Amino acid sequence: MKKYLFAVSFASFLLIFTLIAVLSTFVIERRFSVVTADVNESIVEIIDDLSGNGVTETESVTDSESEPETVYGYDAENETYTDENYTIKLSRYTENDTDIYVADITVSSVKYLKTALAENTYGRNITSTTSETAEEHGAVLAINGDYYGSRESGYVIRNGVVYRNTASGNDVLCIMADGSFMIVSSSEYTTDELVELGVWQAFCFGPGLVENGLVTVDSDDEVGRAKASNPRTAIGIIDENHYVFVVSDGRTEESEGLSLLELAEFMQSLGVETAYNLDGGGSSTMYFMGEIVNNPTTSGRKISEREVSDIVYIG
Repeated sequence: MKKYLFAVSFASFLLIFTLIAVLSTFVIERRFSVVTADVNESIVEIIDDLSGNGVTETESVTDSESEPETVYGYDAENETYTDENYTIKLSRYTENDTDIYVADITVSSVKYLKTALAENTYGRNITSTTSETAEEHGAVLAINGDYYGSRESGYVIRNGVVYRNTASGNDVLCIMADGSFMIVSSSEYTTDELVELGVWQAFCFGPGLVENGLVTVDSDDEVGRAKASNPRTAIGIIDENHYVFVVSDGRTEESEGLSLLELAEFMQSLGVETAYNLDGGGSSTMYFMGEIVNNPTTSGRKISEREVSDIVYIG
């Protein structure tokens, strides 16, 4: 009898422990800090010094009478948005039986490549849909970020502000004050060292997909617990102040999804020098001009946005 009682007690303990762990990981909200400053002003000053306060070299030397006047605003027919600070062109592809959405972005300064946290709060399981957070921050274009709030570790640097300095084993994408991309291991640098180097944004999901124009994953690489073909989100840099946001559909009859290798090869075909994998699956969402342009889904049975902890946006 005592043996059975011990077994029942032990099983009950395991069940309760597992339930608490699951709730802590996916449900229970923990608010660590409210975002009181949108940006680290010292990093913004560095960015402005490097970019000439947002005036590009072309703008400073070009005779305006010899060039056609730029038409600002949204061109719905060509899915293009242009203003004095950035141009965004949306394109749609079908590769590997998968619908892929590409936003080609040129900015006058990397300070227009921003991030935002759900509910303007840094914490655990603080979430909102990509579109809701995008609308709150006046984003023209947005994609989901790295879902930092589902993990206890992994560097979080957003708009030059350090929110989490606990390292993880994942590749870290650093977007620098000069607009360049650098993929590093968290064992190489502390967050303080990264900020001193001029890191504007740092994401910890990964892996890196392309470096120096070469694919850095193979058919055996995959994000933990993920299937081979999935909805995906990635970000890449082509050249100076020239970026791409990429989102693919997946898990539906109409759109199979991409493996990491297929995603990397697609990013390479766009001409990127560096590309990085962000959170995918049901999180993968692209928002442009007030609309969701892809078909986000977790299971394929329902097309709807998943709530996430952060976004990357232009605005």
